[in-house]
Amino acid sequence: MSADPKILLTELLRAALKSVAPAHAEVPILLERPRQAGHGDFATNVAMQLARTLRRNPRELAALLLAELPPSGRVEKAEVAGAGFINFTLAASAKTAVVGEALTRGADWGRGAARDVKVQIEFVSANPTGPLHVGHGRGAAYGASLADVLAFAGFEVSREYYVNDAGRQMDILALSTWLRYLALFGVEVDFPPNAYQGDYVRKMAEDLRDAHGGRFARASAADVLAGTPGLPPAERDDDKEAKAQREQHLDGLIANARRLLGDDYLFVQGFVLNEQLGDCRDDLREFGVHFDKWFSERSLFDTGLVERAVDQLEKAGHVYTQNGAKWFRSTAFGDEKDRVVQRENGIHTYFASDIAYHLNKYERGFDRMIDVWGADHHGYVPRVKGAVAALGLDPERLDVALVQFAVLYRGGQKTSMTTRGGKFVTLRELRGEVGNDACRFFYVLRKSDQHLDFDLDLARSQSNDNPVYYVQYAHARACSTLKKWGGEPDELRAADAGALRSERELGLCSRLAAFPEVVQAAADDYAPHQVAFYLRELAADFHGWYNAERMLVEDETLRLARLALADAIRQTLANGLALLGVSAPDSM
Repeated sequence: MSADPKILLTELLRAALKSVAPAHAEVPILLERPRQAGHGDFATNVAMQLARTLRRNPRELAALLLAELPPSGRVEKAEVAGAGFINFTLAASAKTAVVGEALTRGADWGRGAARDVKVQIEFVSANPTGPLHVGHGRGAAYGASLADVLAFAGFEVSREYYVNDAGRQMDILALSTWLRYLALFGVEVDFPPNAYQGDYVRKMAEDLRDAHGGRFARASAADVLAGTPGLPPAERDDDKEAKAQREQHLDGLIANARRLLGDDYLFVQGFVLNEQLGDCRDDLREFGVHFDKWFSERSLFDTGLVERAVDQLEKAGHVYTQNGAKWFRSTAFGDEKDRVVQRENGIHTYFASDIAYHLNKYERGFDRMIDVWGADHHGYVPRVKGAVAALGLDPERLDVALVQFAVLYRGGQKTSMTTRGGKFVTLRELRGEVGNDACRFFYVLRKSDQHLDFDLDLARSQSNDNPVYYVQYAHARACSTLKKWGGEPDELRAADAGALRSERELGLCSRLAAFPEVVQAAADDYAPHQVAFYLRELAADFHGWYNAERMLVEDETLRLARLALADAIRQTLANGLALLGVSAPDSM
């Protein structure tokens, strides 16, 4: 019989089914840990599941299964409960066996068996038009933790950042930097209110001047403004027509910049892209977030994949032409309206490049693809999945995880953020204020699709109310106890965990045994917050035990058993924190 209690109980139940209902011996058996400790260690509803098919009362069927259950010294009690559940209580020896397993496996404790499944997860993918802000930070923390959880659960994971280096936003950033650059040479143009306003734009302009002097200053204010629609009065800020006029003014300035700079326009654009992308890479690396691939949107156009994807849709009858533009029939796939993929001027839309990007993902042979998007992109899901289906690909292989915005509170005040306006708190500033550990842990404390209020005061506090401090302190406490003991790890691996008998100790063993299950569930549900919740519960159990019991007792067998349990808890905390990108300090 297997050492894994769930496998053991499954084998026992299958043996009973072969006797009671041989035709259903291979039915899927679900074993779950009851929420109430009084209901045992595991429960199954297999009798209720088969009752209708076998035309038997669920409780009677459960009793028949129990009667045929092979005996096992690792099962203390099995009983019928409720409407037909079977509850199992494990023997103490079955519970304490997890201590030796955790210590033997070490950093691999909780790791799932390798699965031959290639998973690609694309996350962050922020436009490289400014520093990452606290909203991007949540997507980064969630995506990185999810990728690590999936890899730990046994999947082959590839982490990817999609660089939006083609399109209007890069044009706006290039223009914004160039206008600030011209001002350094006395060419003053009213700065558009809908251009990028942040100080980082001024800094890039200064860097451009320092590196290249006046090479790009060959224009007058009149040249820059030639033919552009004038800006509307400021008092019309909320006017719909005024907003459209401001965008037209911006487009006119971009067109003039392209004309006046010629080939140098692409140089300026490349300069600002490299500056912002480099800053983004550094920020994420410092945050403990890494990517296996940085995928360029521009490459989709350079390789002709965008045109090929649209042509493929058109040949399949999913694209029609209207008023000179090409439209994808996304309404046929559940979208609220059809979408333009190529404008009347021949320029492909962002949606077209997104279709091509997903076609590329499928062609690279991933078994499963996960897109991590902001919650405001929820309406984009059906049209992308529809395009995938229209290309003849399986949309079930593509999952989209939505991440709600993180709202930062400083001194009880909500901080507003807009990238173009330059009024935002950067991820780097947040990390500097509360540290990487607090950022990573706080960001995954809730389900990704739930709103998150980031309390800076709590994140900075060294108290039990601060969840990351509470969990890290449990790890440090265990380390301190082991250091005070001063023995060798081999002694603990050889310890007799059967000496652990108290209710708290057996409860801690049960909590430890759940760790691999938590990892698998977090991977299956795309929910790294489940790991964070588990760590808080484990830390609470450990602190309670630590305060109630002495570790370094005179009885050597009990002393080594308790130290082994403390070390197994330390290892589990370290492994779980690593999945969340959080450090496990030895002292605090």
